[in-house]
Amino acid sequence: MNPIQKIQQNIIKNGAKYLSTKKIKYPTDPDYVNQLPVFQYGVSKEAYRRVFAWGNAQTGALGIKGLIDKDVIAAWYPKRFTFAELFEVTTAATGFGFTAYAVNSETDVKLHGSGLNTDGQLGYHEVQKDKPLGILFYTQPIYLPFSNPEQSKVIKLAAGRAHLLVLTDEGLFTLGNNAYGQCGRQVVDDEDYSKNHYITKIENIDGKCIVDIECGQDHSLAITEDGSVYSCGWGADGQTGLGHFQNTSEFTKVDGDISKEKIVKISCKSDFVLALNDRGEAFGWGNIEYGQLTLPNEQQQLCNPTFVNKLVKAGKIVSVASGGSFCLAVNECGEVFTWGYGLLGVGPIVQQSREPLKIPEVLFGRNDFQPKSLVTKVVCGLNYAMAVTNSGDLYSWGRNRSCCLGLGHEKDQYFPLKVSLSGHVDDVFCALDHTIAICKPFI
Repeated sequence: MNPIQKIQQNIIKNGAKYLSTKKIKYPTDPDYVNQLPVFQYGVSKEAYRRVFAWGNAQTGALGIKGLIDKDVIAAWYPKRFTFAELFEVTTAATGFGFTAYAVNSETDVKLHGSGLNTDGQLGYHEVQKDKPLGILFYTQPIYLPFSNPEQSKVIKLAAGRAHLLVLTDEGLFTLGNNAYGQCGRQVVDDEDYSKNHYITKIENIDGKCIVDIECGQDHSLAITEDGSVYSCGWGADGQTGLGHFQNTSEFTKVDGDISKEKIVKISCKSDFVLALNDRGEAFGWGNIEYGQLTLPNEQQQLCNPTFVNKLVKAGKIVSVASGGSFCLAVNECGEVFTWGYGLLGVGPIVQQSREPLKIPEVLFGRNDFQPKSLVTKVVCGLNYAMAVTNSGDLYSWGRNRSCCLGLGHEKDQYFPLKVSLSGHVDDVFCALDHTIAICKPFI
């Protein structure tokens, strides 16, 4: 007997004791079989959403009960937000230390928020004696002066450093700090925003309906139904795009290279703006000291929207994102391009590039098993980025401040890595040090 045969014989001999020779009798009586319980997964409602939050827990922006009580500094992994089990969350916005949620409700409360409220960015709330001033540790309702409260709907939210924009079917509501006119109303000297009950309502701009909104740190942007862009607020770096570097307290039309364009998307997390027209062309303005745009005279502030010619070779663009010092763009083939300064997603060596660099598709899950996987959307925090694929997967990379990447560790991430979420990602909202994701169930 050769050695291989001996090994086989030992396996059979030693494994026999784990094998049963007893025949199992299965029930065959139809009446008995029909009485057996049937376990079957049901299909979730179309409107049902799961909300996950992670990152800095000390500001209250996550709004998850138990984290503050346990003195948890940060949530390393995405945590299920039970608030979404009680309300149908439709969209959200993440500011610097605060979060706002829009809900589908037949009551007069369409908006909720948690986190820092030092400037009334989450509406007026009575100060609790046992809690620090200006912090909502758990999600609280925000009341807006609707004309028809029960029937009104929130369409989109946008959050800056300390102000909030709420786009509804009745118009635009603005809350929070207005020191530079970013709420679209006259600046009041020495205004105490922490005790302010005032909420600005802007029904339209130049007689046109507002269809989209975005916030930089201290300025605001709006797109009207004809594709025009309007802005207000802090303009020292040209981020308002109004041809000057002054502050503006009223939404004013942005011209430059986009004066005759139909803009469909705007992105800004800090003080550089990327805009996308209906033909898939990109335009930019604001602080360009990190190479977001390259001009012949090497200027570092640009106050007029300018065509981004460095993206011409990338083809038709379908999504753009602008962080604090870097930019992202996705073309119609699902290819992701990155440029500027920071952890760009192409490894630890390259942290600065004036020209768009393509991030390999394999890093976003495209391989022989998933040949049709492609990125459909990119979103930026101040110093990190997220990408959503057509299969509902989420990838993150960049500076991992307070575990905002949701990867289960505190280290910075130099290339895209998949975030573990128990749901199909619909949208993701990035801020300074916390992240919110809205997902659909898998079935």
